[in-house]
Amino acid sequence: MSDATAPELKLPAAPLPRLPAWLRARPELALTPLVFVVVLGLWQAVVSLGLVSQYVLPAPSNIGLALFEGLRSGLFLKHGLVTLGEAAGGFAIAVTAGLLIGTLIAEVRLVERAVYPYLVMVQTMPKIALAPLLVVWFGFGSTSKVAVAAIISFFPMLVTTLAGMRATDQGRLDVLRALGAGPIRCFLLAKLPDALPHIFSGLSIAVVFCMTGAIVGEFVGASAGLGYLIVQANARMNIPQVFAILLALGAIGVAGYALVQGLRRRLLFWEPKQELSRP
Repeated sequence: MSDATAPELKLPAAPLPRLPAWLRARPELALTPLVFVVVLGLWQAVVSLGLVSQYVLPAPSNIGLALFEGLRSGLFLKHGLVTLGEAAGGFAIAVTAGLLIGTLIAEVRLVERAVYPYLVMVQTMPKIALAPLLVVWFGFGSTSKVAVAAIISFFPMLVTTLAGMRATDQGRLDVLRALGAGPIRCFLLAKLPDALPHIFSGLSIAVVFCMTGAIVGEFVGASAGLGYLIVQANARMNIPQVFAILLALGAIGVAGYALVQGLRRRLLFWEPKQELSRP
């Protein structure tokens, strides 16, 4: 048989490499940084080609330099601790007041009818409009910023606490009452455990809102804090520093949210996994 008529031999195709098991289970671990790198690359290219002005959208490289300089000099740490302290104070007040008032409204129907409409009215007011008034009342110090953070964070805690208290399993309450349990034991054994998932949802919202409240208060009038730095950098047209401060604020917010979610997973061990949102 001649070479022209010889049958062509085909080698078997090499098998495609399989992805690691951890990557198949959590593909977002690779997709998230990939999207981040692609967006940064496109951003840098658009600014470098002059399609967008540096005063409108600074290049990521300039933002990175501003962030590095702010961290190296300790400027962001100094003012970040001020903002974090104001946000933490407002968060603590909002959580305490939200839990107490929400529980009281859920337990006493007369309190709900007498107080809840006024709380809703206060919530509908734009908080940025209340901030100048709070500065007049409490001064330019940290107290006014704590007050703004507390007001903004209060209503989510109130609503989620109220919803949680009303979501109690009525059958469990009937069993406890049949066994002779009083109001306090019914609250501790039934109402509070059933309300905790809702309460932690409110904590997840409040921990983000308290940072917003502190920054809004610093915008109105302050001599320290990350909001004060944003105002100063914007006045000097130092836009890369503004973006760097926003990145720092985002990191603080994500850390606070992750902390609340970590506490939720640790304390609400009986809650189904699918109901827990990932940070």
